[in-house]
Amino acid sequence: MQALIRSVAIAAVLSIASLGAGAADVPGRTGEPMKVVYHVNEGVDHAPQVLRNIKNHLDAEPNTKIVVVTHGPGIDFLLEGAHDKNGNPFDATVDTLQARGVDFRVCNNTLEVRHIDRKKVIPEATIVPSGVAEIGRLESKEGYVYLKP
Repeated sequence: MQALIRSVAIAAVLSIASLGAGAADVPGRTGEPMKVVYHVNEGVDHAPQVLRNIKNHLDAEPNTKIVVVTHGPGIDFLLEGAHDKNGNPFDATVDTLQARGVDFRVCNNTLEVRHIDRKKVIPEATIVPSGVAEIGRLESKEGYVYLKP
């Protein structure tokens, strides 16, 4: 019986030790920044929550590389003159987050389908050919983690 208990205890210690060793391989734990893509496809009513999530994310993990990819109604907060339900403009918050390293990307397919002039996109955002293709590329080719707030 003591041999069985000893074997179980040794197995538990080895399991715990291996979990600790694996943590060194997690991005962000070895000095390599975590890379996250935030997927936004909901309108301006959802944008304050998304922007708050991103700020909180950076407050907790300041070295995180964040890319926000928008399409459909999700692009609306990145258009000139966009504001929340209280009349607060989004461009100031976007500018603050961009200064912290966040990249904002807008789907060109959405612009075309909705007949929105590219000039209406705020200067802090970059236009990409396809929002969903950009998310797939970031995940598969650049190792970004997907988040849908």
